[in-house]
Amino acid sequence: MPDPFLESYGGQTTDELLALEGRYRTDSLVLAFEQAIQSKPSPSTLEQFVLAIEALEREVNNGGYSQFFLNSSGEFAGITEEALRSIGCPKTADITRTAIAAIAPDGNLNADVLASAAAAPTEDVEQALAECDNRYFANDEPIADRLFEWIKANRSRIRVGDA
Repeated sequence: MPDPFLESYGGQTTDELLALEGRYRTDSLVLAFEQAIQSKPSPSTLEQFVLAIEALEREVNNGGYSQFFLNSSGEFAGITEEALRSIGCPKTADITRTAIAAIAPDGNLNADVLASAAAAPTEDVEQALAECDNRYFANDEPIADRLFEWIKANRSRIRVGDA
């Protein structure tokens, strides 16, 4: 029987969430970290990596890269590639870099540029993002598993709960 899904973050500390490994699905534990970090007033850069990767996963799986850029998750576009590389997902990082270049070929990743390009993309941009979506869905990197391992390795710098 597969591990159950942890329905939501319940105020656990970093170590308490990590101790749930093997009792709950890894993707649900990563989601709990995301929920906990979102409630912090000023997440650290490493904590923002968790937010960026989870935003990418959620948005691309629900509507492709255009949705990632169009929604508020686009705020993480500038750090997502670095975050993916830091957790050992170079294929997904390369796909994301290509998607960013399609939206902002000059490297200007401000929110207005991303939102307007995603809201009214040219045919070339639509095609480029569709290709990135296809590559993303064909990709075999276990992003949630690698992110969870990365959180464990950085447990002293990713702090949630009362600890």
